[in-house]
Amino acid sequence: MADVVAAPPRGLELFAPLHRRAPLTAAGKKAEALRKLKIDSVQDLLQHYPRYHVDRTQLHTIRQLAQGAATGEVQVHAKVLHMDRPIRTRTGKRLIKGRIGDATGSIAVTWFNLDWVARALKPGTEAFFFGRLEVFRGKLQMTMPRFELVRTGREPFNVGRIIPIYPATADLSSDELRKLIWETLGRVGEILDPLPVELRNRLRLMSRSEALRTYHFPNDMDDVERAQRRLVFDELFTLQLGLVYRKRKLERTVQGISHDAPAQDSRAEIFVSQLPFELTDGQRRACDEVAVDMTRPYPMHRLIEGEVGSGKTVVALYACLVAIGGGHQAAFMAPTEVLAEQHQLTVRDLLDRAFGADEARNLFATVSKRPVVRLLTGSTPAAERAPIVAGVASGEVDLLIGTHALIEESVDFARLGVAVVDEQHRFGVHQRKRLREKGAVGEPDVLVMTATPIPRTLAVSIYGDLDVSVLDELPKGRRPITTLLARGDGERTKAYDLIRREVASGRQAFVVYALRDESDKLELKSAKSEATRLASEVFPELCVGLVHGDMKSAEKESAMTAFRDGAVDVLVATTVVEVGVDVPNATVMLIEDAERFGLAQLHQLRGRIGRGAHDSYCVLATDLDLDRADEDPGIALAAERLRAVQSTTDGFELAVVDLRQRGEGQLFGARQSGMPQLRLARVLRHKEVVIESRKLALEVIDQDPELRAYEHLALEREMRDRFPERALDVVQSG
Repeated sequence: MADVVAAPPRGLELFAPLHRRAPLTAAGKKAEALRKLKIDSVQDLLQHYPRYHVDRTQLHTIRQLAQGAATGEVQVHAKVLHMDRPIRTRTGKRLIKGRIGDATGSIAVTWFNLDWVARALKPGTEAFFFGRLEVFRGKLQMTMPRFELVRTGREPFNVGRIIPIYPATADLSSDELRKLIWETLGRVGEILDPLPVELRNRLRLMSRSEALRTYHFPNDMDDVERAQRRLVFDELFTLQLGLVYRKRKLERTVQGISHDAPAQDSRAEIFVSQLPFELTDGQRRACDEVAVDMTRPYPMHRLIEGEVGSGKTVVALYACLVAIGGGHQAAFMAPTEVLAEQHQLTVRDLLDRAFGADEARNLFATVSKRPVVRLLTGSTPAAERAPIVAGVASGEVDLLIGTHALIEESVDFARLGVAVVDEQHRFGVHQRKRLREKGAVGEPDVLVMTATPIPRTLAVSIYGDLDVSVLDELPKGRRPITTLLARGDGERTKAYDLIRREVASGRQAFVVYALRDESDKLELKSAKSEATRLASEVFPELCVGLVHGDMKSAEKESAMTAFRDGAVDVLVATTVVEVGVDVPNATVMLIEDAERFGLAQLHQLRGRIGRGAHDSYCVLATDLDLDRADEDPGIALAAERLRAVQSTTDGFELAVVDLRQRGEGQLFGARQSGMPQLRLARVLRHKEVVIESRKLALEVIDQDPELRAYEHLALEREMRDRFPERALDVVQSG
């Protein structure tokens, strides 16, 4: 279809960028109160959505209240019969007492510390009153009722209708926000709807203008649901449209490297056949998906997500071997030195099993198929670094494993074919981009991995420009992990006894602390001081080691090697062991001050055990009084986390709890730069809308890749308004 010239849009653009938003007319204290709520424009105000809606369509007479026709919050239409002056009580409060009535009777009303009420409610004043009905000294009364004066020609805002309740502040109440939104909607006129009428009718959605007005001022609860569906769809559809546009643009415009499909005698398939275990169905499926991706002319952008210990490294190494088998190189980047070193050990062991210990030089690749693997981190000594960098530049090094050191300017690959990024959300967008730019003969394929399970619906939204492979099984032979909760010193002593028994049986244990050093501000145990105490007072007969993030790389590696080799019985650590550490003989994980850790961290730490042939035990130790959960919201959240981890080892199930506690916005912010904000949509709650909007986005982009058709011009404009230009035009890997 031919390009057309875009005419200026007609109507208010809901997602307009800052420079095109309509200013609010509020000034002074009201403007300052709005700014505190991050409301700076008409668009912000109209998207300041209610937290919930209250049904106040039912009015009662005072006789009905006296007869018990309603309980809890009630509403009446009445006149003020009398209103006393404020008096001071014995406790220092200012008490206002009055009486209101209708044709059927009267009822007492009281307020505290609101002197202005006595001035506003003169005898004879007519108003709607709504509040909680109580019994005081055997008589009915309404305490602290809210009210709305009846003025001729004005529809009441707070009674006789469905009332939206907004996030508010002490300076700007929900009622004031509601009136401001009412007045603003009356002034703005038409609100632009970019969704083509044909699509809107097919999806049975109301117009955007109707949806906004209805959601703020519905006639019934069915209206609320219908309006919310349209507004949620808008947020998710534009999100998916941008992600699909970005993905398809990459496929059309970016030159990749087309690798040969791995044959039965290829390095990748020989590697799989020589593994000491059988691939799970999920691993095999992921390897096949990777192989297909890598044969295409555009770069692979695939996410491998799965449980702790589900075998993501095997899939990543398979991808590396597909590239290496075709004469290319591979890079494997991890966020920490400990994790990079662990990957090197794992890769070395797996390659030894498949190809033997003798590395191949490219010159003799027909003799030996074992790739040349090197490790490069910030702590690599200069004398070792120089030959590694030279080997990468010449093509002698097939696989380079490391940290941020891989993207330094001094590191040049001869022919980078695939880049693996582990725990990719810990890397910034620009760091990942610099790794991709290391490709000399085309943009390399990119495989990103995360060990934080994310429900597929959310993964499709966060990583919408990536293809997703999910490893939802653990390798065969894994033993179950029993998770226990240790409350206080008495149960902690039992955990110490468990460690002694396991060590006596030839096993090992982790003891993890939230802090490295003691803190004056936090009453928490620290790894350094507790390592000394455990070694001298608790386990004097055992060998206790220590590892933490502040140690030099050589010291950390020495501590980890001693633990892997069995020279250390109990390893005291910080969260430096959270990911990547693989010690099959470790069967106990004691996590101190477990309430200080997030759900994902607890699940990751637990994943360090259960990797061998023996039963394993994770102990969550806390000194919190969990019985106070009902009275302390902080304790309630911590208790929910601890009991969730205790009840299941399913990371996807825990991810749902984590999202419910932390909110989806944090995940979006942490994992993807330039993501549009979701104000109303909740990916888990609105799963069906996510699926529907994704399907429609694919349909629209595949029919009109640049959204140049006349009916798509407004969609294209809104997509670009919601996504920064760089997010759409510079394709990012995750």
